[in-house]
Amino acid sequence: MRFASLGSGSKGNATLVQAGRTCVLIDCGFSLRETEARLSRYGIEANQLDAILITHEHGDHVRGAGPLARKYDIPLWTTRGTYSKSVLGVLPCLHYLDVQQSFELQDLAIQTYPVPHDAREPCQFVFSDGQQRLGMLTDVGMITPHIEAQLAGCEALLLECNHDVSMLEQGPYPFSVKQRVAGRLGHLNNKQTAQLLETLDHTRLKHLLIAHLSEQNNTPALACDALVETTGCERDWIKIASQDKGFDWCEI
Repeated sequence: MRFASLGSGSKGNATLVQAGRTCVLIDCGFSLRETEARLSRYGIEANQLDAILITHEHGDHVRGAGPLARKYDIPLWTTRGTYSKSVLGVLPCLHYLDVQQSFELQDLAIQTYPVPHDAREPCQFVFSDGQQRLGMLTDVGMITPHIEAQLAGCEALLLECNHDVSMLEQGPYPFSVKQRVAGRLGHLNNKQTAQLLETLDHTRLKHLLIAHLSEQNNTPALACDALVETTGCERDWIKIASQDKGFDWCEI
């Protein structure tokens, strides 16, 4: 199993996961043309995608999902609360996710789980090829015991480090936006993600990647410092999903 990011941040998010013959795209927050270009950087053509999985309905996660699904006749999976015709349009093949159940998509086993975020029915995913597990967690305001249980024992983790508390407090955002970002339905700060890692057994962890890092309210150095302190790993072992380039294929 391998995975890559097309880009991550407030301007757009998309992640590739591939196992055997199966390749899926998680979220599609870039325009159709931009998504096609970013896919080609990693040797993937859009018509190779077996599915698009959507975490929630915010524009930086769904902007190009409908156009991509329609142009290439790709099945799209999302929760009932997330789907809206006004946001995603009419889709060639729509499947509804149950946040309490896992399902299989060819060579991938996928566990969907709910997360606290200011969206209608947001979710995140854990992927498995039967041997290795990749846990994803972004766009979440607080850590719950259920989240900890879902991410326990993963060989790879893609985790949100959205903001540094001090930078957000002193930054340019209006007070109401600062409250939203830092709230229980907002985004994880560096310390929260570090605390999550402290609760998890990461002895099997082969890849640790930081995602959804705010360009205004965080820096890669601050995010890495927080996680290095928790894990004791080398700084250059942690990878950052940048807004412009994401990160290259990581194989588990």
